[in-house]
Amino acid sequence: MAEPKTKKTDNSVGEFLASLEDPEKRKDARAVLRLMQQVTGEKPKMWGSSIVGFGELRYRYASGREGDWFVTGFSPRAQNLTLYLMTGLEKLQPLLKKLGQHSTGKSCLYVRRLADVDAAVLETILRRTVEEARALDRSGRPPEAGAKKRAAAKKRAGAKKKRAGVKARAASARG
Repeated sequence: MAEPKTKKTDNSVGEFLASLEDPEKRKDARAVLRLMQQVTGEKPKMWGSSIVGFGELRYRYASGREGDWFVTGFSPRAQNLTLYLMTGLEKLQPLLKKLGQHSTGKSCLYVRRLADVDAAVLETILRRTVEEARALDRSGRPPEAGAKKRAAAKKRAGAKKKRAGVKARAASARG
């Protein structure tokens, strides 16, 4: 079977983004980079010459073909900012209706400018697709460090919320 043309490289993500000529596209790309890094807990890596990917998974098609790919990623193309959502978009239709101005491919979300979409809806879409992609990973690798960091952050946030509730109840009991 043929090897995929696009593979993970050691090229610099920062240099790639800095090379974008359109300042608005560069700003949007950096914002998506931060959002995807936050959602995945992973460091960005270049895949080929123009795709920024996060995490890694092993996929298998029904045909038996297998390969390694990123969990989610993006590419600032000439016409649109392309977001790669590896599990497809079929289950996301209710969210996509709320997203704002965009178009889609089989597993790609195309956005002209981030200002055209609802940031909270985009984050929800990314979280769902990342969670689903990780569930489909066939690599046998243990959960990545990002998953551990996310779990720890979630636990800390829950503990903080619980402490705030206890303090509020104590203050109302005194007053």
